[in-house]
Amino acid sequence: MDKWTGVLRLSMEKKRDKTVTKQMYFQGAFKMLRPHYFDNSGQACYFLINPGGGYVDGDRYRMEIKLEEQAELILTTQSATKVYKTPNTPVLQENEIILKKGSVLEYIPDPLIAYRDAKYKQNTIIKMERGATLFYNDILTPGWSPDGEWFRYELIQLKNEIYLDGKLIIFDHLKLQPDETGVNGIGYMEGYTHLGSMIVISEKVNEDVLQRLYGVIEKDLGECKAGLSLLTEGGFTLRILAHSTQKIEELMAACSAFLRKEWYGRHPVTLRKY
Repeated sequence: MDKWTGVLRLSMEKKRDKTVTKQMYFQGAFKMLRPHYFDNSGQACYFLINPGGGYVDGDRYRMEIKLEEQAELILTTQSATKVYKTPNTPVLQENEIILKKGSVLEYIPDPLIAYRDAKYKQNTIIKMERGATLFYNDILTPGWSPDGEWFRYELIQLKNEIYLDGKLIIFDHLKLQPDETGVNGIGYMEGYTHLGSMIVISEKVNEDVLQRLYGVIEKDLGECKAGLSLLTEGGFTLRILAHSTQKIEELMAACSAFLRKEWYGRHPVTLRKY
């Protein structure tokens, strides 16, 4: 087995109308707090922790998450993922997620912050059974640099593969590799500094849901840019370009709150971390 800086494996199952831990294992610089339950729905919430405070040269992390049938989980981080200078070997994060029929995963990590001379690669494979639901978020934030310039990191590369009943339905590859001119051009950041991505896979998604969701976003779009795209296999993607992390978080939270109420009759979740 390859040497990992941190490894985490978590399996959840539904018992007596409550999602509970079936199996949990972690080692190295990867840990978890005890599960929280925010309401009487039985949905569990876990916080991921990196005790080291950030990722450095050559770090390698692996996370494996499995939800059994009808299990419901919110998975988030205790703080932002900070990637510092990596002069030799990029930081690598590998994620494998398995969602059984009827399960619901809301993956809501804090932002990824890449500082000067940082290199970061993330590979995520998600295997879903029909009837499962996925909310998957990512936020990219450029870190501070001594000269005050944005985009001083060297590489951010995120690959997402999502399979539904064994069929590849999404291959999403985002690669930002700033040069002397930065990444501000058309087709990249287009003058914005922060990027948010949200992928939702559910049989409940249709044109009507998308139109009403866009109405929710439009109310508070401000100076941001946002685009919604309907997927052929039941789902949608949302991209947001903005000038702050907080603005992207607000828009994503509004989307999540709308869908939680529309589909499950539940209140929004506030993930307090202070």
